[in-house]
Amino acid sequence: MARGEGAEQCPAALLAVKPLNTEDKTAKPRAQRNRLSVWSKLCYAIGGAPYQITGSALGFFLQIYLLDVAQLDPSHASIILFVGRAWDAITDPTVGFLVSRSRWTGIGRMMPWILFSTPFAVMTYFLIWYVPPFEQGKIYWYLIFYCLFQSMQTCFHVPYSALTMFISKDQKERDSATAYRMMVEVLGTVLGTAIQGQIVGGVSNCPNETDVIDGTNSNNSDVPRDVTLDETKQAYLIASGVICIIYILCAIILVLGVKEQEETIRKNSMPLTFRQGLWLVMSHGPYIKLVIGFLFTSLAFMLLEGNFALFITYALGHRKDFQNILLVIMLSGALTIPLWQWFLTRYGKKKAVYFGMTWAIPFMILIISVKSNLIISYLVSMAAGVSVAAAFLLPWSMLPDVVDDFKVRNPDIHGHEALFYSYYVFFIKFASGVSLGISTLSMKFAGYVTGSCSQPEAVILTLKVLVSPVPVVLIVVGLLILRTYPIDEDRRQGNRKLLQELLESSESETSALGSSV
Repeated sequence: MARGEGAEQCPAALLAVKPLNTEDKTAKPRAQRNRLSVWSKLCYAIGGAPYQITGSALGFFLQIYLLDVAQLDPSHASIILFVGRAWDAITDPTVGFLVSRSRWTGIGRMMPWILFSTPFAVMTYFLIWYVPPFEQGKIYWYLIFYCLFQSMQTCFHVPYSALTMFISKDQKERDSATAYRMMVEVLGTVLGTAIQGQIVGGVSNCPNETDVIDGTNSNNSDVPRDVTLDETKQAYLIASGVICIIYILCAIILVLGVKEQEETIRKNSMPLTFRQGLWLVMSHGPYIKLVIGFLFTSLAFMLLEGNFALFITYALGHRKDFQNILLVIMLSGALTIPLWQWFLTRYGKKKAVYFGMTWAIPFMILIISVKSNLIISYLVSMAAGVSVAAAFLLPWSMLPDVVDDFKVRNPDIHGHEALFYSYYVFFIKFASGVSLGISTLSMKFAGYVTGSCSQPEAVILTLKVLVSPVPVVLIVVGLLILRTYPIDEDRRQGNRKLLQELLESSESETSALGSSV
């Protein structure tokens, strides 16, 4: 626009918008605005830790906790896992819609959701790991508090995920911040696995498979079962208390250390209705292909995560080491996040997806093919952690590209960012709830014995199927779908230039309006 261009060159216009800045530094201040400090990236990344810390603790330990500590029937445990995840999935698009219609406040549009949901999330999370002093109706206790926690966690995580689009308007800065975030989130899974595993891992009187062979379990056999169970319950409460404290600290760092940027190109348009938002998001082809592709690959890793503790304990016989094996997986993933960030920057995100996902397949096959050996289990877990890192980083690194692509093709639609993130999480969580419910129910049909130190062969076979053949098939299907994902590096860079032009045009109009006033 001629008037906007003239305003950018006119000192009077600049004075109208920025009275204290009389020098013509239009390009440099914009670059400085978009550039994020290392401290801001770290504070933003730390905000993602609570979701992963609690998620890893629930993902790895909730199933075995409900079966062996709360001693629920496997069918009841499957209901809790399925309904909880399904409810969690339903709340995501609902919260995403409400966030998209939220008004700007003194601390931003996303930050109030994060701030006010934290205390309720902490309280409900703690109560999940408390065994109530009654038997009848115990299923309702866990169902209620699991669903309440998932709701509060959604109110935290959906706006936090969408915050990616409001910390900077530069793609490179957002990608860099996402890499910081994924590094911290994988460290969060390490922390959640370590806290939960190390605190609760040593309070069982069940012997290792090697202890039985060596006849070294004579002392443990005299320990009353109910005493050990009480100690286990106490250990779970201590672990949950530690995680709650970390959750609060991370939320405080996020709120105090990150400044949310107001959307400068947002017009005074009518907000989208729920149906309009759903239609616009679901009609964007690249988004659908990305979501469905990662739906299958994420399901593979979630199925592995949900059953791996039981697999290590009963199929491999490493009862005393399962928490350490889980820790090795997560630690390996955390250390390889920078490698994947370098890889996707150098070779592109689609190639990173192919290499990252297929890397896990041979190790999934090896873990059930080789006779149980503790050293091999550690080596396989270390190698599998490399793919876990890719599974963490790549979806969240590619989602902003889809949002940018939508913006380029729909420049007059605004306030939709949270919808893309919430619907993605919706599909992932709903599908994972179905898979976990089915896998836990499979334990019942296979003859799972609650509270027993050993399980029938049918249970062991079922666990092997759930941690290897099924995830491998899901990964292959997901990769075939992702081959059709259309946003390559050329299209991504083209979108970046077009969005920069839109931003400059909007700022020019703002300058022109200021000069006329």
